[in-house]
This record gives sequence, structure tokens and C-alpha cells, in this order.
Amino acid sequence: MKAEERWQARFRASRTTLPVWARRAPHRSIYRSNATGTWEVYAWDRATGQTRQVTDRPRGTAHAAVDPTGQWIYWFADTEGDEFGVWWRQPFTGGPDEPVAPDVPPGQPGGIALSTTGLAAISLAGDGAFRTHLVRPGEPSQLLHEHAEAAWVADMSLDGQLIAINHGEYGDFRHPALRVVRPSGQTVGELYDGDGKGVLGLRFAPVPGDRRLLALHERRQRQEPLVWDPVTGEQREIWLRDSGDLAAEWYDDGRGLLILRDTRARSHLHRYDLAGGGLTLIDTPHGVIDDAAPRPGGHVEYSWSSASRPPVIRSSNGQVVLNASGPPAPPSVPVEDLDVPGPGGRIHALVSRPEHGSAPFPTVFMLHGGPTAHDRDAFSPEVAAWVDSGFAVVRVNYRGSTGYGSGWRDALHGEVGHIELSDVAAVRRAVVEHGIADPARILLSGTAWGGYLTLLGLGTQPELWAAGIAAVPIACHQTSYEDEAESLRAYHRALLGGSPDEQPERYAASSPITYVDRVESPVLILAGENDNRCPLRQIEKYVAKLAEHGRDHEIYTYDAVRGSLVVAERIAQMSMQLDFARKHVG
Repeated sequence: MKAEERWQARFRASRTTLPVWARRAPHRSIYRSNATGTWEVYAWDRATGQTRQVTDRPRGTAHAAVDPTGQWIYWFADTEGDEFGVWWRQPFTGGPDEPVAPDVPPGQPGGIALSTTGLAAISLAGDGAFRTHLVRPGEPSQLLHEHAEAAWVADMSLDGQLIAINHGEYGDFRHPALRVVRPSGQTVGELYDGDGKGVLGLRFAPVPGDRRLLALHERRQRQEPLVWDPVTGEQREIWLRDSGDLAAEWYDDGRGLLILRDTRARSHLHRYDLAGGGLTLIDTPHGVIDDAAPRPGGHVEYSWSSASRPPVIRSSNGQVVLNASGPPAPPSVPVEDLDVPGPGGRIHALVSRPEHGSAPFPTVFMLHGGPTAHDRDAFSPEVAAWVDSGFAVVRVNYRGSTGYGSGWRDALHGEVGHIELSDVAAVRRAVVEHGIADPARILLSGTAWGGYLTLLGLGTQPELWAAGIAAVPIACHQTSYEDEAESLRAYHRALLGGSPDEQPERYAASSPITYVDRVESPVLILAGENDNRCPLRQIEKYVAKLAEHGRDHEIYTYDAVRGSLVVAERIAQMSMQLDFARKHVG
């Protein structure tokens, strides 16, 4: 298979998410798959083995849920991929679609929580506010919560009597507080640990009548699980020795917790026994687990991949849970770990080298989004495409990344953008000194926050980069703030210490448009016409400045937010990036 056919085959290979099942009807599951070329929702009856496609939308479907009784499938329908819309539902066995809350205006999704009684809690953001509505079929909706600062529903108890809401009312969207309320709106309990210590609500216990809520706290500068009874106020902290990025879920009987820990770009699964307090490692292959959940009976299903091996849905009992249709994705190369001394501490990076050719290689630095995310030893068609085309790929978990403790994540403040790029520059020096990268042929690239860092790096470090590729970037923080979705405004305020009116100097100092006259290298910019995360207007302002200064640039726009739910769009964008890199880097 030729290199181009090989990398395109990875994008086209069918993939599925981890199946999510109804709490009280675990034989009824839903999952999302790209089998048709677009990510859509599917229903799977495990008792009969039957599957059926639930949604069929031109731009794909990103959010879905199944109610605890297994009677209904819910999904979020936006307009042309703009992440702004309403929730719909359909009977699990098929039938007509119906709007979940016809009297609730459209908004940006902030979560959905479902009970066995038919009561649903829906969070939507729009018009300068974050609102959570209670909805019961055939009845008018009820406004449960409204605030100018970010808030989103975490979960609802099975009986619908307790609703958990994460919120940033105390001024820090990045470190939320947790409130539990009754359907009447009465507050039952609240957890707030102060500045810089978030409490994130996850799930109520899956046992009828059990009030306990599973959450994550940061009282010791790292994420750790917490079991809380909001009625009595009783709390049980679960101490973990190692830091990392955590997810947690209840076992079906409420007697244990499944803990998924990401650290140094790999994943580890543990069972924590609530009665005895023991933590037991669950044996899984070396790599990354995107999602995991315990099944009734005690075994665990999880979605696994590594940089060299494509994703598969496995079970801790040794079985493959769900086979994707069509041919599998071709494998790729494993990653190498690289630790580099940096201005704020040790920086962890991942390096992928081409199978053919000799070092030093033309190299692309792929900067992750977020910034509260991290690159991992997971299968990536994008990374594999670069490697197949003869490029080494370097990914940097700069300050601001998750997976290395709260201190590393929260080191991103003040000189936002410049902090991350100082770490990137340190790793660049290291890969040149190690003979991996050709210093004259190093390209900077990234998507979303990574695209923002790419534009900022081209302007503030022009001597380091031969070219740049920025997908859906922030080019001007102030203009982006004016046009972006409410949740992104809240994040901007938390990260930069206020709004543009309150912190104009910080917004300007961290904006790529401030340094556009210093850009020397050619740049390719990809932008979504309907993107309310990194809006088009602020990108157009940046491009106009590039043209005004006579800088070499190309821009590509497409009629969706990211294009990531449509396989053909992802292939087209990847091909464009490779052609641009060959043209300017060789």
C-alpha cells in the first residue's frame, strides 16, 4: 500500500466509541461510530445482538445519552455543525423523533442528566447566561438554575430528587464548585474548596435510593476521588499516591469505584473497594484508555489504543466487546518519550520517527488543544500521516497540560501563550541537539489552542519555525471574546483574569495579531465558517494584517466548526497540510 493510501485508510477505518448502557436496562446500549463516513449515534440491543443507526445528520452528531430505563435515546442537534441547537429524542426501538424541550430556546450544550421518572435536566448556554432547565415530556419546562458565570449539569439521582450542578459562580470557571439541588431549586449541599481547588461532580450512585455522589477534588494539588452524601454532608476522600488526570465511575452495586488514571501519556485502570479501602490494578495493555466503565457482574469494558495500534473496545475478561465494520486501520510507529529540562520544570514530550530515511528529519511540532488537555500514546491518524510522509512528529505537554498534577496545569497564568511556547522552544532545542530534527526544516502546527500557539509562535519566535499550520486558531483574544460562545468567554475570564475591558493589556500581550508584523514564515490557516469557539471574524482580521504586511499565507474555510465528525473533510484537510509542508519544508 502506498503511503498516501495508507494514511487515508486510517482515517476511513471504522471506529466506535465505548458503548454506554442504560443503568436499569444494561442490555440496551448506545455508541457513536463513523461507519458511514460521519460520526453518528447507534443503538445496540445486547440481548438480541441487533444494532441500528439512530441519527443521520450531514455534519454528524457529537452528543448522545440513553435514559436509565433504556426507553429513550437523546441526542443534541446543532445547526450546520455550529454547536448551537436543541436536544431531541427517539424510542430505543425506533420511531418518530421528538424535541425534548420545545419551549426552551437553542443554546450551546452544557450537559444532560436523566432519571427513571422521565425527568430530564438540560444545560444550555446563550444570550449571556448559563441555564439549566428541568423537562418532563408533555409539560412546560422549568428553569432550575441561571447565572452569568458558567454552570453545567453533572448528573441526576435515579429517582430524580437530586441534581448535581458544577458552576463557576465564585469567579473561577477553571476550578468549579459543586452544588446539589432539589427539583424545586432548593440547595441541598455545596462543596467549594477555595481558590485554585476545583470540585467536579461526576455521578450519583447507580443504586435506587442511594444519595452518594462521586466527585473529583484537588485538595492536595492533584485530582483525587471523593464520595459525598449531600444530605448528611458526610465526605469520604480517597487518597491516591500518584498525580495524573483522573476519571472515575461507580461499579453497578455501588460498593466499588473504577478509577482511570492518565499519567505521562499512558493510562492505568484500578478498582477501589469502598468497604475495605483496597486499590487493585486492572491488567490492561500498555497504551491509552479513552473511556472505561464497569459492567454488571464486575468486569470492565474500555476503549484502548496505542500510537502503533488502532483502537479496539476490550473487556477485562479478555473479550473484544464490539467489532467495527470494514477493514482495520493500518498500524503505525510507536512513540518515544523525551524528558527535557524547562523554564518551569521537566517537560514531557512524545516523539514519533519515520520508519524510513535517516535523521535529522524534517519535523512537525503538533501542539495539542485545550490547553487543559495532553498528548498521549494513543492512535492518531494525523500523526501517522505525517510519519508516513517522512516527517518526525514532536508533541509537547507544555505547562497548562493536564496529566501532570494541578500545579503543572495551573502554571498557565499571566503570560498566557508565551509560557507554553517557552516550553516548546526548550523541546525544540533538545530534538535538534539529539539529531532528530533538521533545524532548518521544523514546522509548527496545531488545532484550536494549538493553532493559537502556532500563530503566536510564528510572531514571537520567527527564527525557530520554517512554516506554520494553524487550524481553527485564536488570532485575537479580544475579538474572539466578542464573538465566541458563553462557555469560552467564561474560560477566557478565568485564564486572563477578567474580560478584555478589565484586562486589555493581557489580552493584547497574548494575542498573535499583536505580533503579526514579525511573522517571517509562510502560514496555512484552516477555519470553520460556523465556529463559535474560534470565530471566523478574528481570523479574518489576522489574515488581513498578514496581507497588509505582504506575508506568505494561505487560508482554507469550510462550513462547519471543526470538520472532525466528517471523515472526508478530515482527509481533505490532512492532504492540504501535507502539500503545504512539502512545498515549504521539503
